[in-house]
Amino acid sequence: MDFFDKENADIFCIQEIKLQEGQIDWDREGYYAYWNYAEKKGYSGTAVFTKEKAVNAVYGIGVEEHDHEGRVITLEFPEYYIVTCYTPNSQIELTRLDYRVKWETDFRNYLIKLKNKKPVILTGDLNVAHKEIDLKNPKTNAKSAGFTEEERGEMTKLLEAGFIDSYRYLYPDMEGLYTWWSYRFKAREKNNGWRIDYFIVSEDLKDRLKDAKIHTDVFGSDHCPVELDIELE
Repeated sequence: MDFFDKENADIFCIQEIKLQEGQIDWDREGYYAYWNYAEKKGYSGTAVFTKEKAVNAVYGIGVEEHDHEGRVITLEFPEYYIVTCYTPNSQIELTRLDYRVKWETDFRNYLIKLKNKKPVILTGDLNVAHKEIDLKNPKTNAKSAGFTEEERGEMTKLLEAGFIDSYRYLYPDMEGLYTWWSYRFKAREKNNGWRIDYFIVSEDLKDRLKDAKIHTDVFGSDHCPVELDIELE
């Protein structure tokens, strides 16, 4: 909450909250709160806190197969949509890779439908490092969850469908800045990380981008916060 108060952002999005309704007494003056809980206790889930009340809130993507794990919240505002997402992990030995690819297809189609109505900002733990520059050890992780050809290919399809990876758009050659580190082997201490948390925006917002930041100095999770500064008015 120190970081929350210090940043004073217009919108905060959180993934993998692992909460059920009633398990947290959260109240911050000046913010509206939106929660999407997984049916399975202690698992997944997302939340959004925003200074401006949304015109509409949608939980899930309208596909029965995907909407039990609390992974997506879409808030509609007069000029744009913001979507927070906690993408399914393909798991050890890629046991969930086939499901992950199905998810990616359905989620991409959902985002395209939104984009056809008004600009879209997508953020969250997307569980993929898109390019070799986005993780410390690409060669040894070629078949690891989050860096398979299939997952990287799905990210490419999303970007080709009219979306932009804001950080890489602004900093195409920046190396060594990551958003997630394993708890094992002192990975964060060694900066043996992955960039898997994103702000993805529809192309019609690219001229409004001001900055994209990765707050590697903020601890409290195996991830660190990412930030998008954008002029929407």
